[in-house]
Amino acid sequence: MKNQNTHLSPGGMEALQARFGLRIAARLSEGSRELPHDISERLKASRELALERARLARRVEAATSTQVSGSGPTATLSLGGGSKSDWWLKLASALPMAALVAGFLFIAHAHTRQQIAAAAEIDAALLSDDVPPVAYSDPGFVEFLKTPRD
Repeated sequence: MKNQNTHLSPGGMEALQARFGLRIAARLSEGSRELPHDISERLKASRELALERARLARRVEAATSTQVSGSGPTATLSLGGGSKSDWWLKLASALPMAALVAGFLFIAHAHTRQQIAAAAEIDAALLSDDVPPVAYSDPGFVEFLKTPRD
């Protein structure tokens, strides 16, 4: 059987889908007459809930419609809404990045302080011990200083 839908216009395809949907709805309605009352009531409540969620999704989609405007090799994404919501959105986007940068700076600062403390400990050990001058030129001397003393 050949697929006759390949050369339908978009409007014709929508009409075909609408007819198919109506036929499915009619079949389901016929079958629902045989269901017990409690099940049909639960199905009715579920349908109403689904319709309300669909309406809400359409409203949210309409409120946050996106527009991509590009000029040249770059494009910017702007969300629909007022200027206050744009400002809050930008602020909310920048806060995690600022926290990440602050965290990296804190880690770098702590690492630098740890290196300074280790170098100061080695210098203090060198200055407080009676070490012959030949020991300073020994390559294993630095490793000796780094090992913890019991």
